Amino acid sequence: MSENSQFTFGAATGVGSMPGGDAREAAKTVTGSFEDFPFLAELPARGPGADMIGRTAGMLVDLYARVEPSGWRFGDRPGRDTRRARSWLGEDLDALEEFTQAYEGPLKVQAVGPWTLAAALELKSGEAALSDPGACRDLAGSLAEGLRLHLDEVRRRVPGARLVLQLDEPSLTAVLRGQVKTASGYRTHRAVDRQIVEATLRDVIGVHTDGPVVVHSCAPDVPFALLRRAGADGVSFDFSLLTDRDDEAIGEAVEGGTRLFAGVVPSTDGPLSDPAGSVMGVRTLWRRLGLNPGLLADAVTVTPTCGLAGASPEYARMALAHCVRAARSLADNPE
Repeated sequence: MSENSQFTFGAATGVGSMPGGDAREAAKTVTGSFEDFPFLAELPARGPGADMIGRTAGMLVDLYARVEPSGWRFGDRPGRDTRRARSWLGEDLDALEEFTQAYEGPLKVQAVGPWTLAAALELKSGEAALSDPGACRDLAGSLAEGLRLHLDEVRRRVPGARLVLQLDEPSLTAVLRGQVKTASGYRTHRAVDRQIVEATLRDVIGVHTDGPVVVHSCAPDVPFALLRRAGADGVSFDFSLLTDRDDEAIGEAVEGGTRLFAGVVPSTDGPLSDPAGSVMGVRTLWRRLGLNPGLLADAVTVTPTCGLAGASPEYARMALAHCVRAARSLADNPE
């Protein structure tokens, strides 16, 4: 584990996306809900460039993408879509800066990781960048440089914050298993060698030298052990998708100092259980693994199961507040 294992995380935070298109309203909600672990909100409802792929494509250095009917595709120069993505990110940063005056503590920013980006961005041929090992290398290098600049910008705007970088990798398991479909939809791209996947992630994770990196996936079968070897300080996941097969990897992760970002609060509108009920599964897992209950608050950050872009604004506010109460229940009654 890196020196970031001693980093003090907040007890609860969000995953990234929020409903609506008002950056100030989103920043106000997030900073009001999470006084000790806010995050830079993403608002995909604004359209292309505010979606997670377009937003991260706008951060790339010397690589540019534009919107085609099939999705985001590499182009030769920055066009309207790149400018729009960068403009919206600037708007979000302005709003975050306004509501984090004098803030000191952990602050999370999110970007799409190299493998989900490679599975989503198209080469000029229309095939995913994933189909070309050279394109994957160039993309990871461009992303690393873009993230370095982005983190510098956030530090400049919120100088008291201790930054946590979250890499969103929902397609990672599909990349490892050869389940990403080709452009025709009739075949799948060959599985990428696990060592190449790990080495690429390690290079991108290594960009954030003065704070922890969390990898998020709300897909089943998150590769906990691979992410730890690649240098992830935390893993963010949908707790409801865990199976007994994950037990050993999670036990090793906790004992190795990896922070678990447990997605236990539903990310779309619906009834919420009481806060203690939301984290009951976490307590049960702890007992099953024979872990010390006293470690719970130091090992777990409570989050929604995934981003809240599909929720109503009212439910999103309730879900964030519920995460805080559930985390408090976990700390107060670990057993």
